[in-house]
Amino acid sequence: MIEALAREGVYRSQFETGNSNGGLTAHPGGDRWYWESRIFGAAYDDVESSQRPKYGALNHLGYATGGSPRFGSCHLRMRNQVLSRSTFSYPDSYFDPTNFGVADRMGLITLATENDPSLDELDNYIEAHVHGPLILVEDVEAAVFDSSYRDTEIETAATKLGCPIQWHSGFRMCANRISECVSFRGQDAADMAASLVENGVLTPRQIGLARKSYGADQQLLKRVWHCVAKFGSSHIL
Repeated sequence: MIEALAREGVYRSQFETGNSNGGLTAHPGGDRWYWESRIFGAAYDDVESSQRPKYGALNHLGYATGGSPRFGSCHLRMRNQVLSRSTFSYPDSYFDPTNFGVADRMGLITLATENDPSLDELDNYIEAHVHGPLILVEDVEAAVFDSSYRDTEIETAATKLGCPIQWHSGFRMCANRISECVSFRGQDAADMAASLVENGVLTPRQIGLARKSYGADQQLLKRVWHCVAKFGSSHIL
């Protein structure tokens, strides 16, 4: 994905790329299509895929690891100007939300900080929707990467994004946390996590390398990532 971002300089939605760390339902008749139709009053039902909103999260807690680590260890931090064409919901559109906001009409932070006990902490974020094109050199203040990608091909590709690069030290799951993965994302995810541990820890870099392996179970690796995001984050501010 980062190679495409560097090459095109534009962040695209799942409707355009067909890729996601979430459910692959961004197509006519899919769940994402119906969610957008409901949330935005059918405004996007008949438009080109490139015109659909791009998804993110409001990082209201100021975590260095971003507002919704469920979807990855790295994130793009938007410039303030993007707020004027953004909408927000709580919780995620997957949960059929009824609470929405814009930058100057924002009651969602209170809801999110009340920490709904029915939501896992990885789901307790304010979803953001950026309307219109998202161009890296114009709209992105910084691309923020996990430090496990330093001195790798990811860092090399990142230098071509056309926006500043920053690093966080956020995600390191110690091997002794793997037993907790069983009840969280299942035995298969725990076993996969154990197989990827190096020097007693599991980082995003190891998961990224596994994703490139021929025949790798991408959905299983997504569940492994959820374990690392939950049990390996110190939420460094």
